[in-house]
Amino acid sequence: MALHPVVKSVYAFAPNRTTMGGTAYFATSAEGNILIDCPAWNTATENTLDQCGGVRWLVITHRGGIGGLTLVKQIQARYDCEVVIQEQEAYLLPELSLQTFQHDLVLFNHCRLLWTPGHSPGSSCLYFGTEGGILFTGRHLLPNAQGELVPLRVAKTFHWLRQLRSVQRLRDEFSLDTLQLCCPGANTGFLRKQRVVRDTYQKLLALDLDALKTLQPNL
Repeated sequence: MALHPVVKSVYAFAPNRTTMGGTAYFATSAEGNILIDCPAWNTATENTLDQCGGVRWLVITHRGGIGGLTLVKQIQARYDCEVVIQEQEAYLLPELSLQTFQHDLVLFNHCRLLWTPGHSPGSSCLYFGTEGGILFTGRHLLPNAQGELVPLRVAKTFHWLRQLRSVQRLRDEFSLDTLQLCCPGANTGFLRKQRVVRDTYQKLLALDLDALKTLQPNL
């Protein structure tokens, strides 16, 4: 089985070497199935997605989740799915039919994308309004070694202060009632077998954004 259960209707793939150890997810719904970032592509992955009813949307949360133009072409050709990406990163997928957005994009009633730039220019988060609210954060927010949910400043961070403003946007958009879980796009080994960050909104509120402004890059 290529997928590992996270919570109801949400599954995780094993970390993908071609996306620098990134974790891709698969969310099922009556409106259509969503593949969040690119998993390692092999027969097991393809067979599993076939058995689950295929893919309606492939959502790319940031450039590091692409895994190569050829891979995205393969997935779109196999499932005739819509590839969704924030407009500032669309140039990375030339010759493909894309659905782009600027600030927000509603896929269906309880599922939408939010532009959260900083890690990369077109970094975004996908909100899935089940199980008390799930946020797929790509590399915008990641667990650290202590299991805390944090923005990480690395050498390739596009714009650190903008990334912190994007964290504030998530605080403003959600609440304790609407955001309870986070599925990060990397560092999932720090979650051990939990596969999900719980009490997500509380963890966002606990971040000292002013203190983080002076954080130096993790090389």
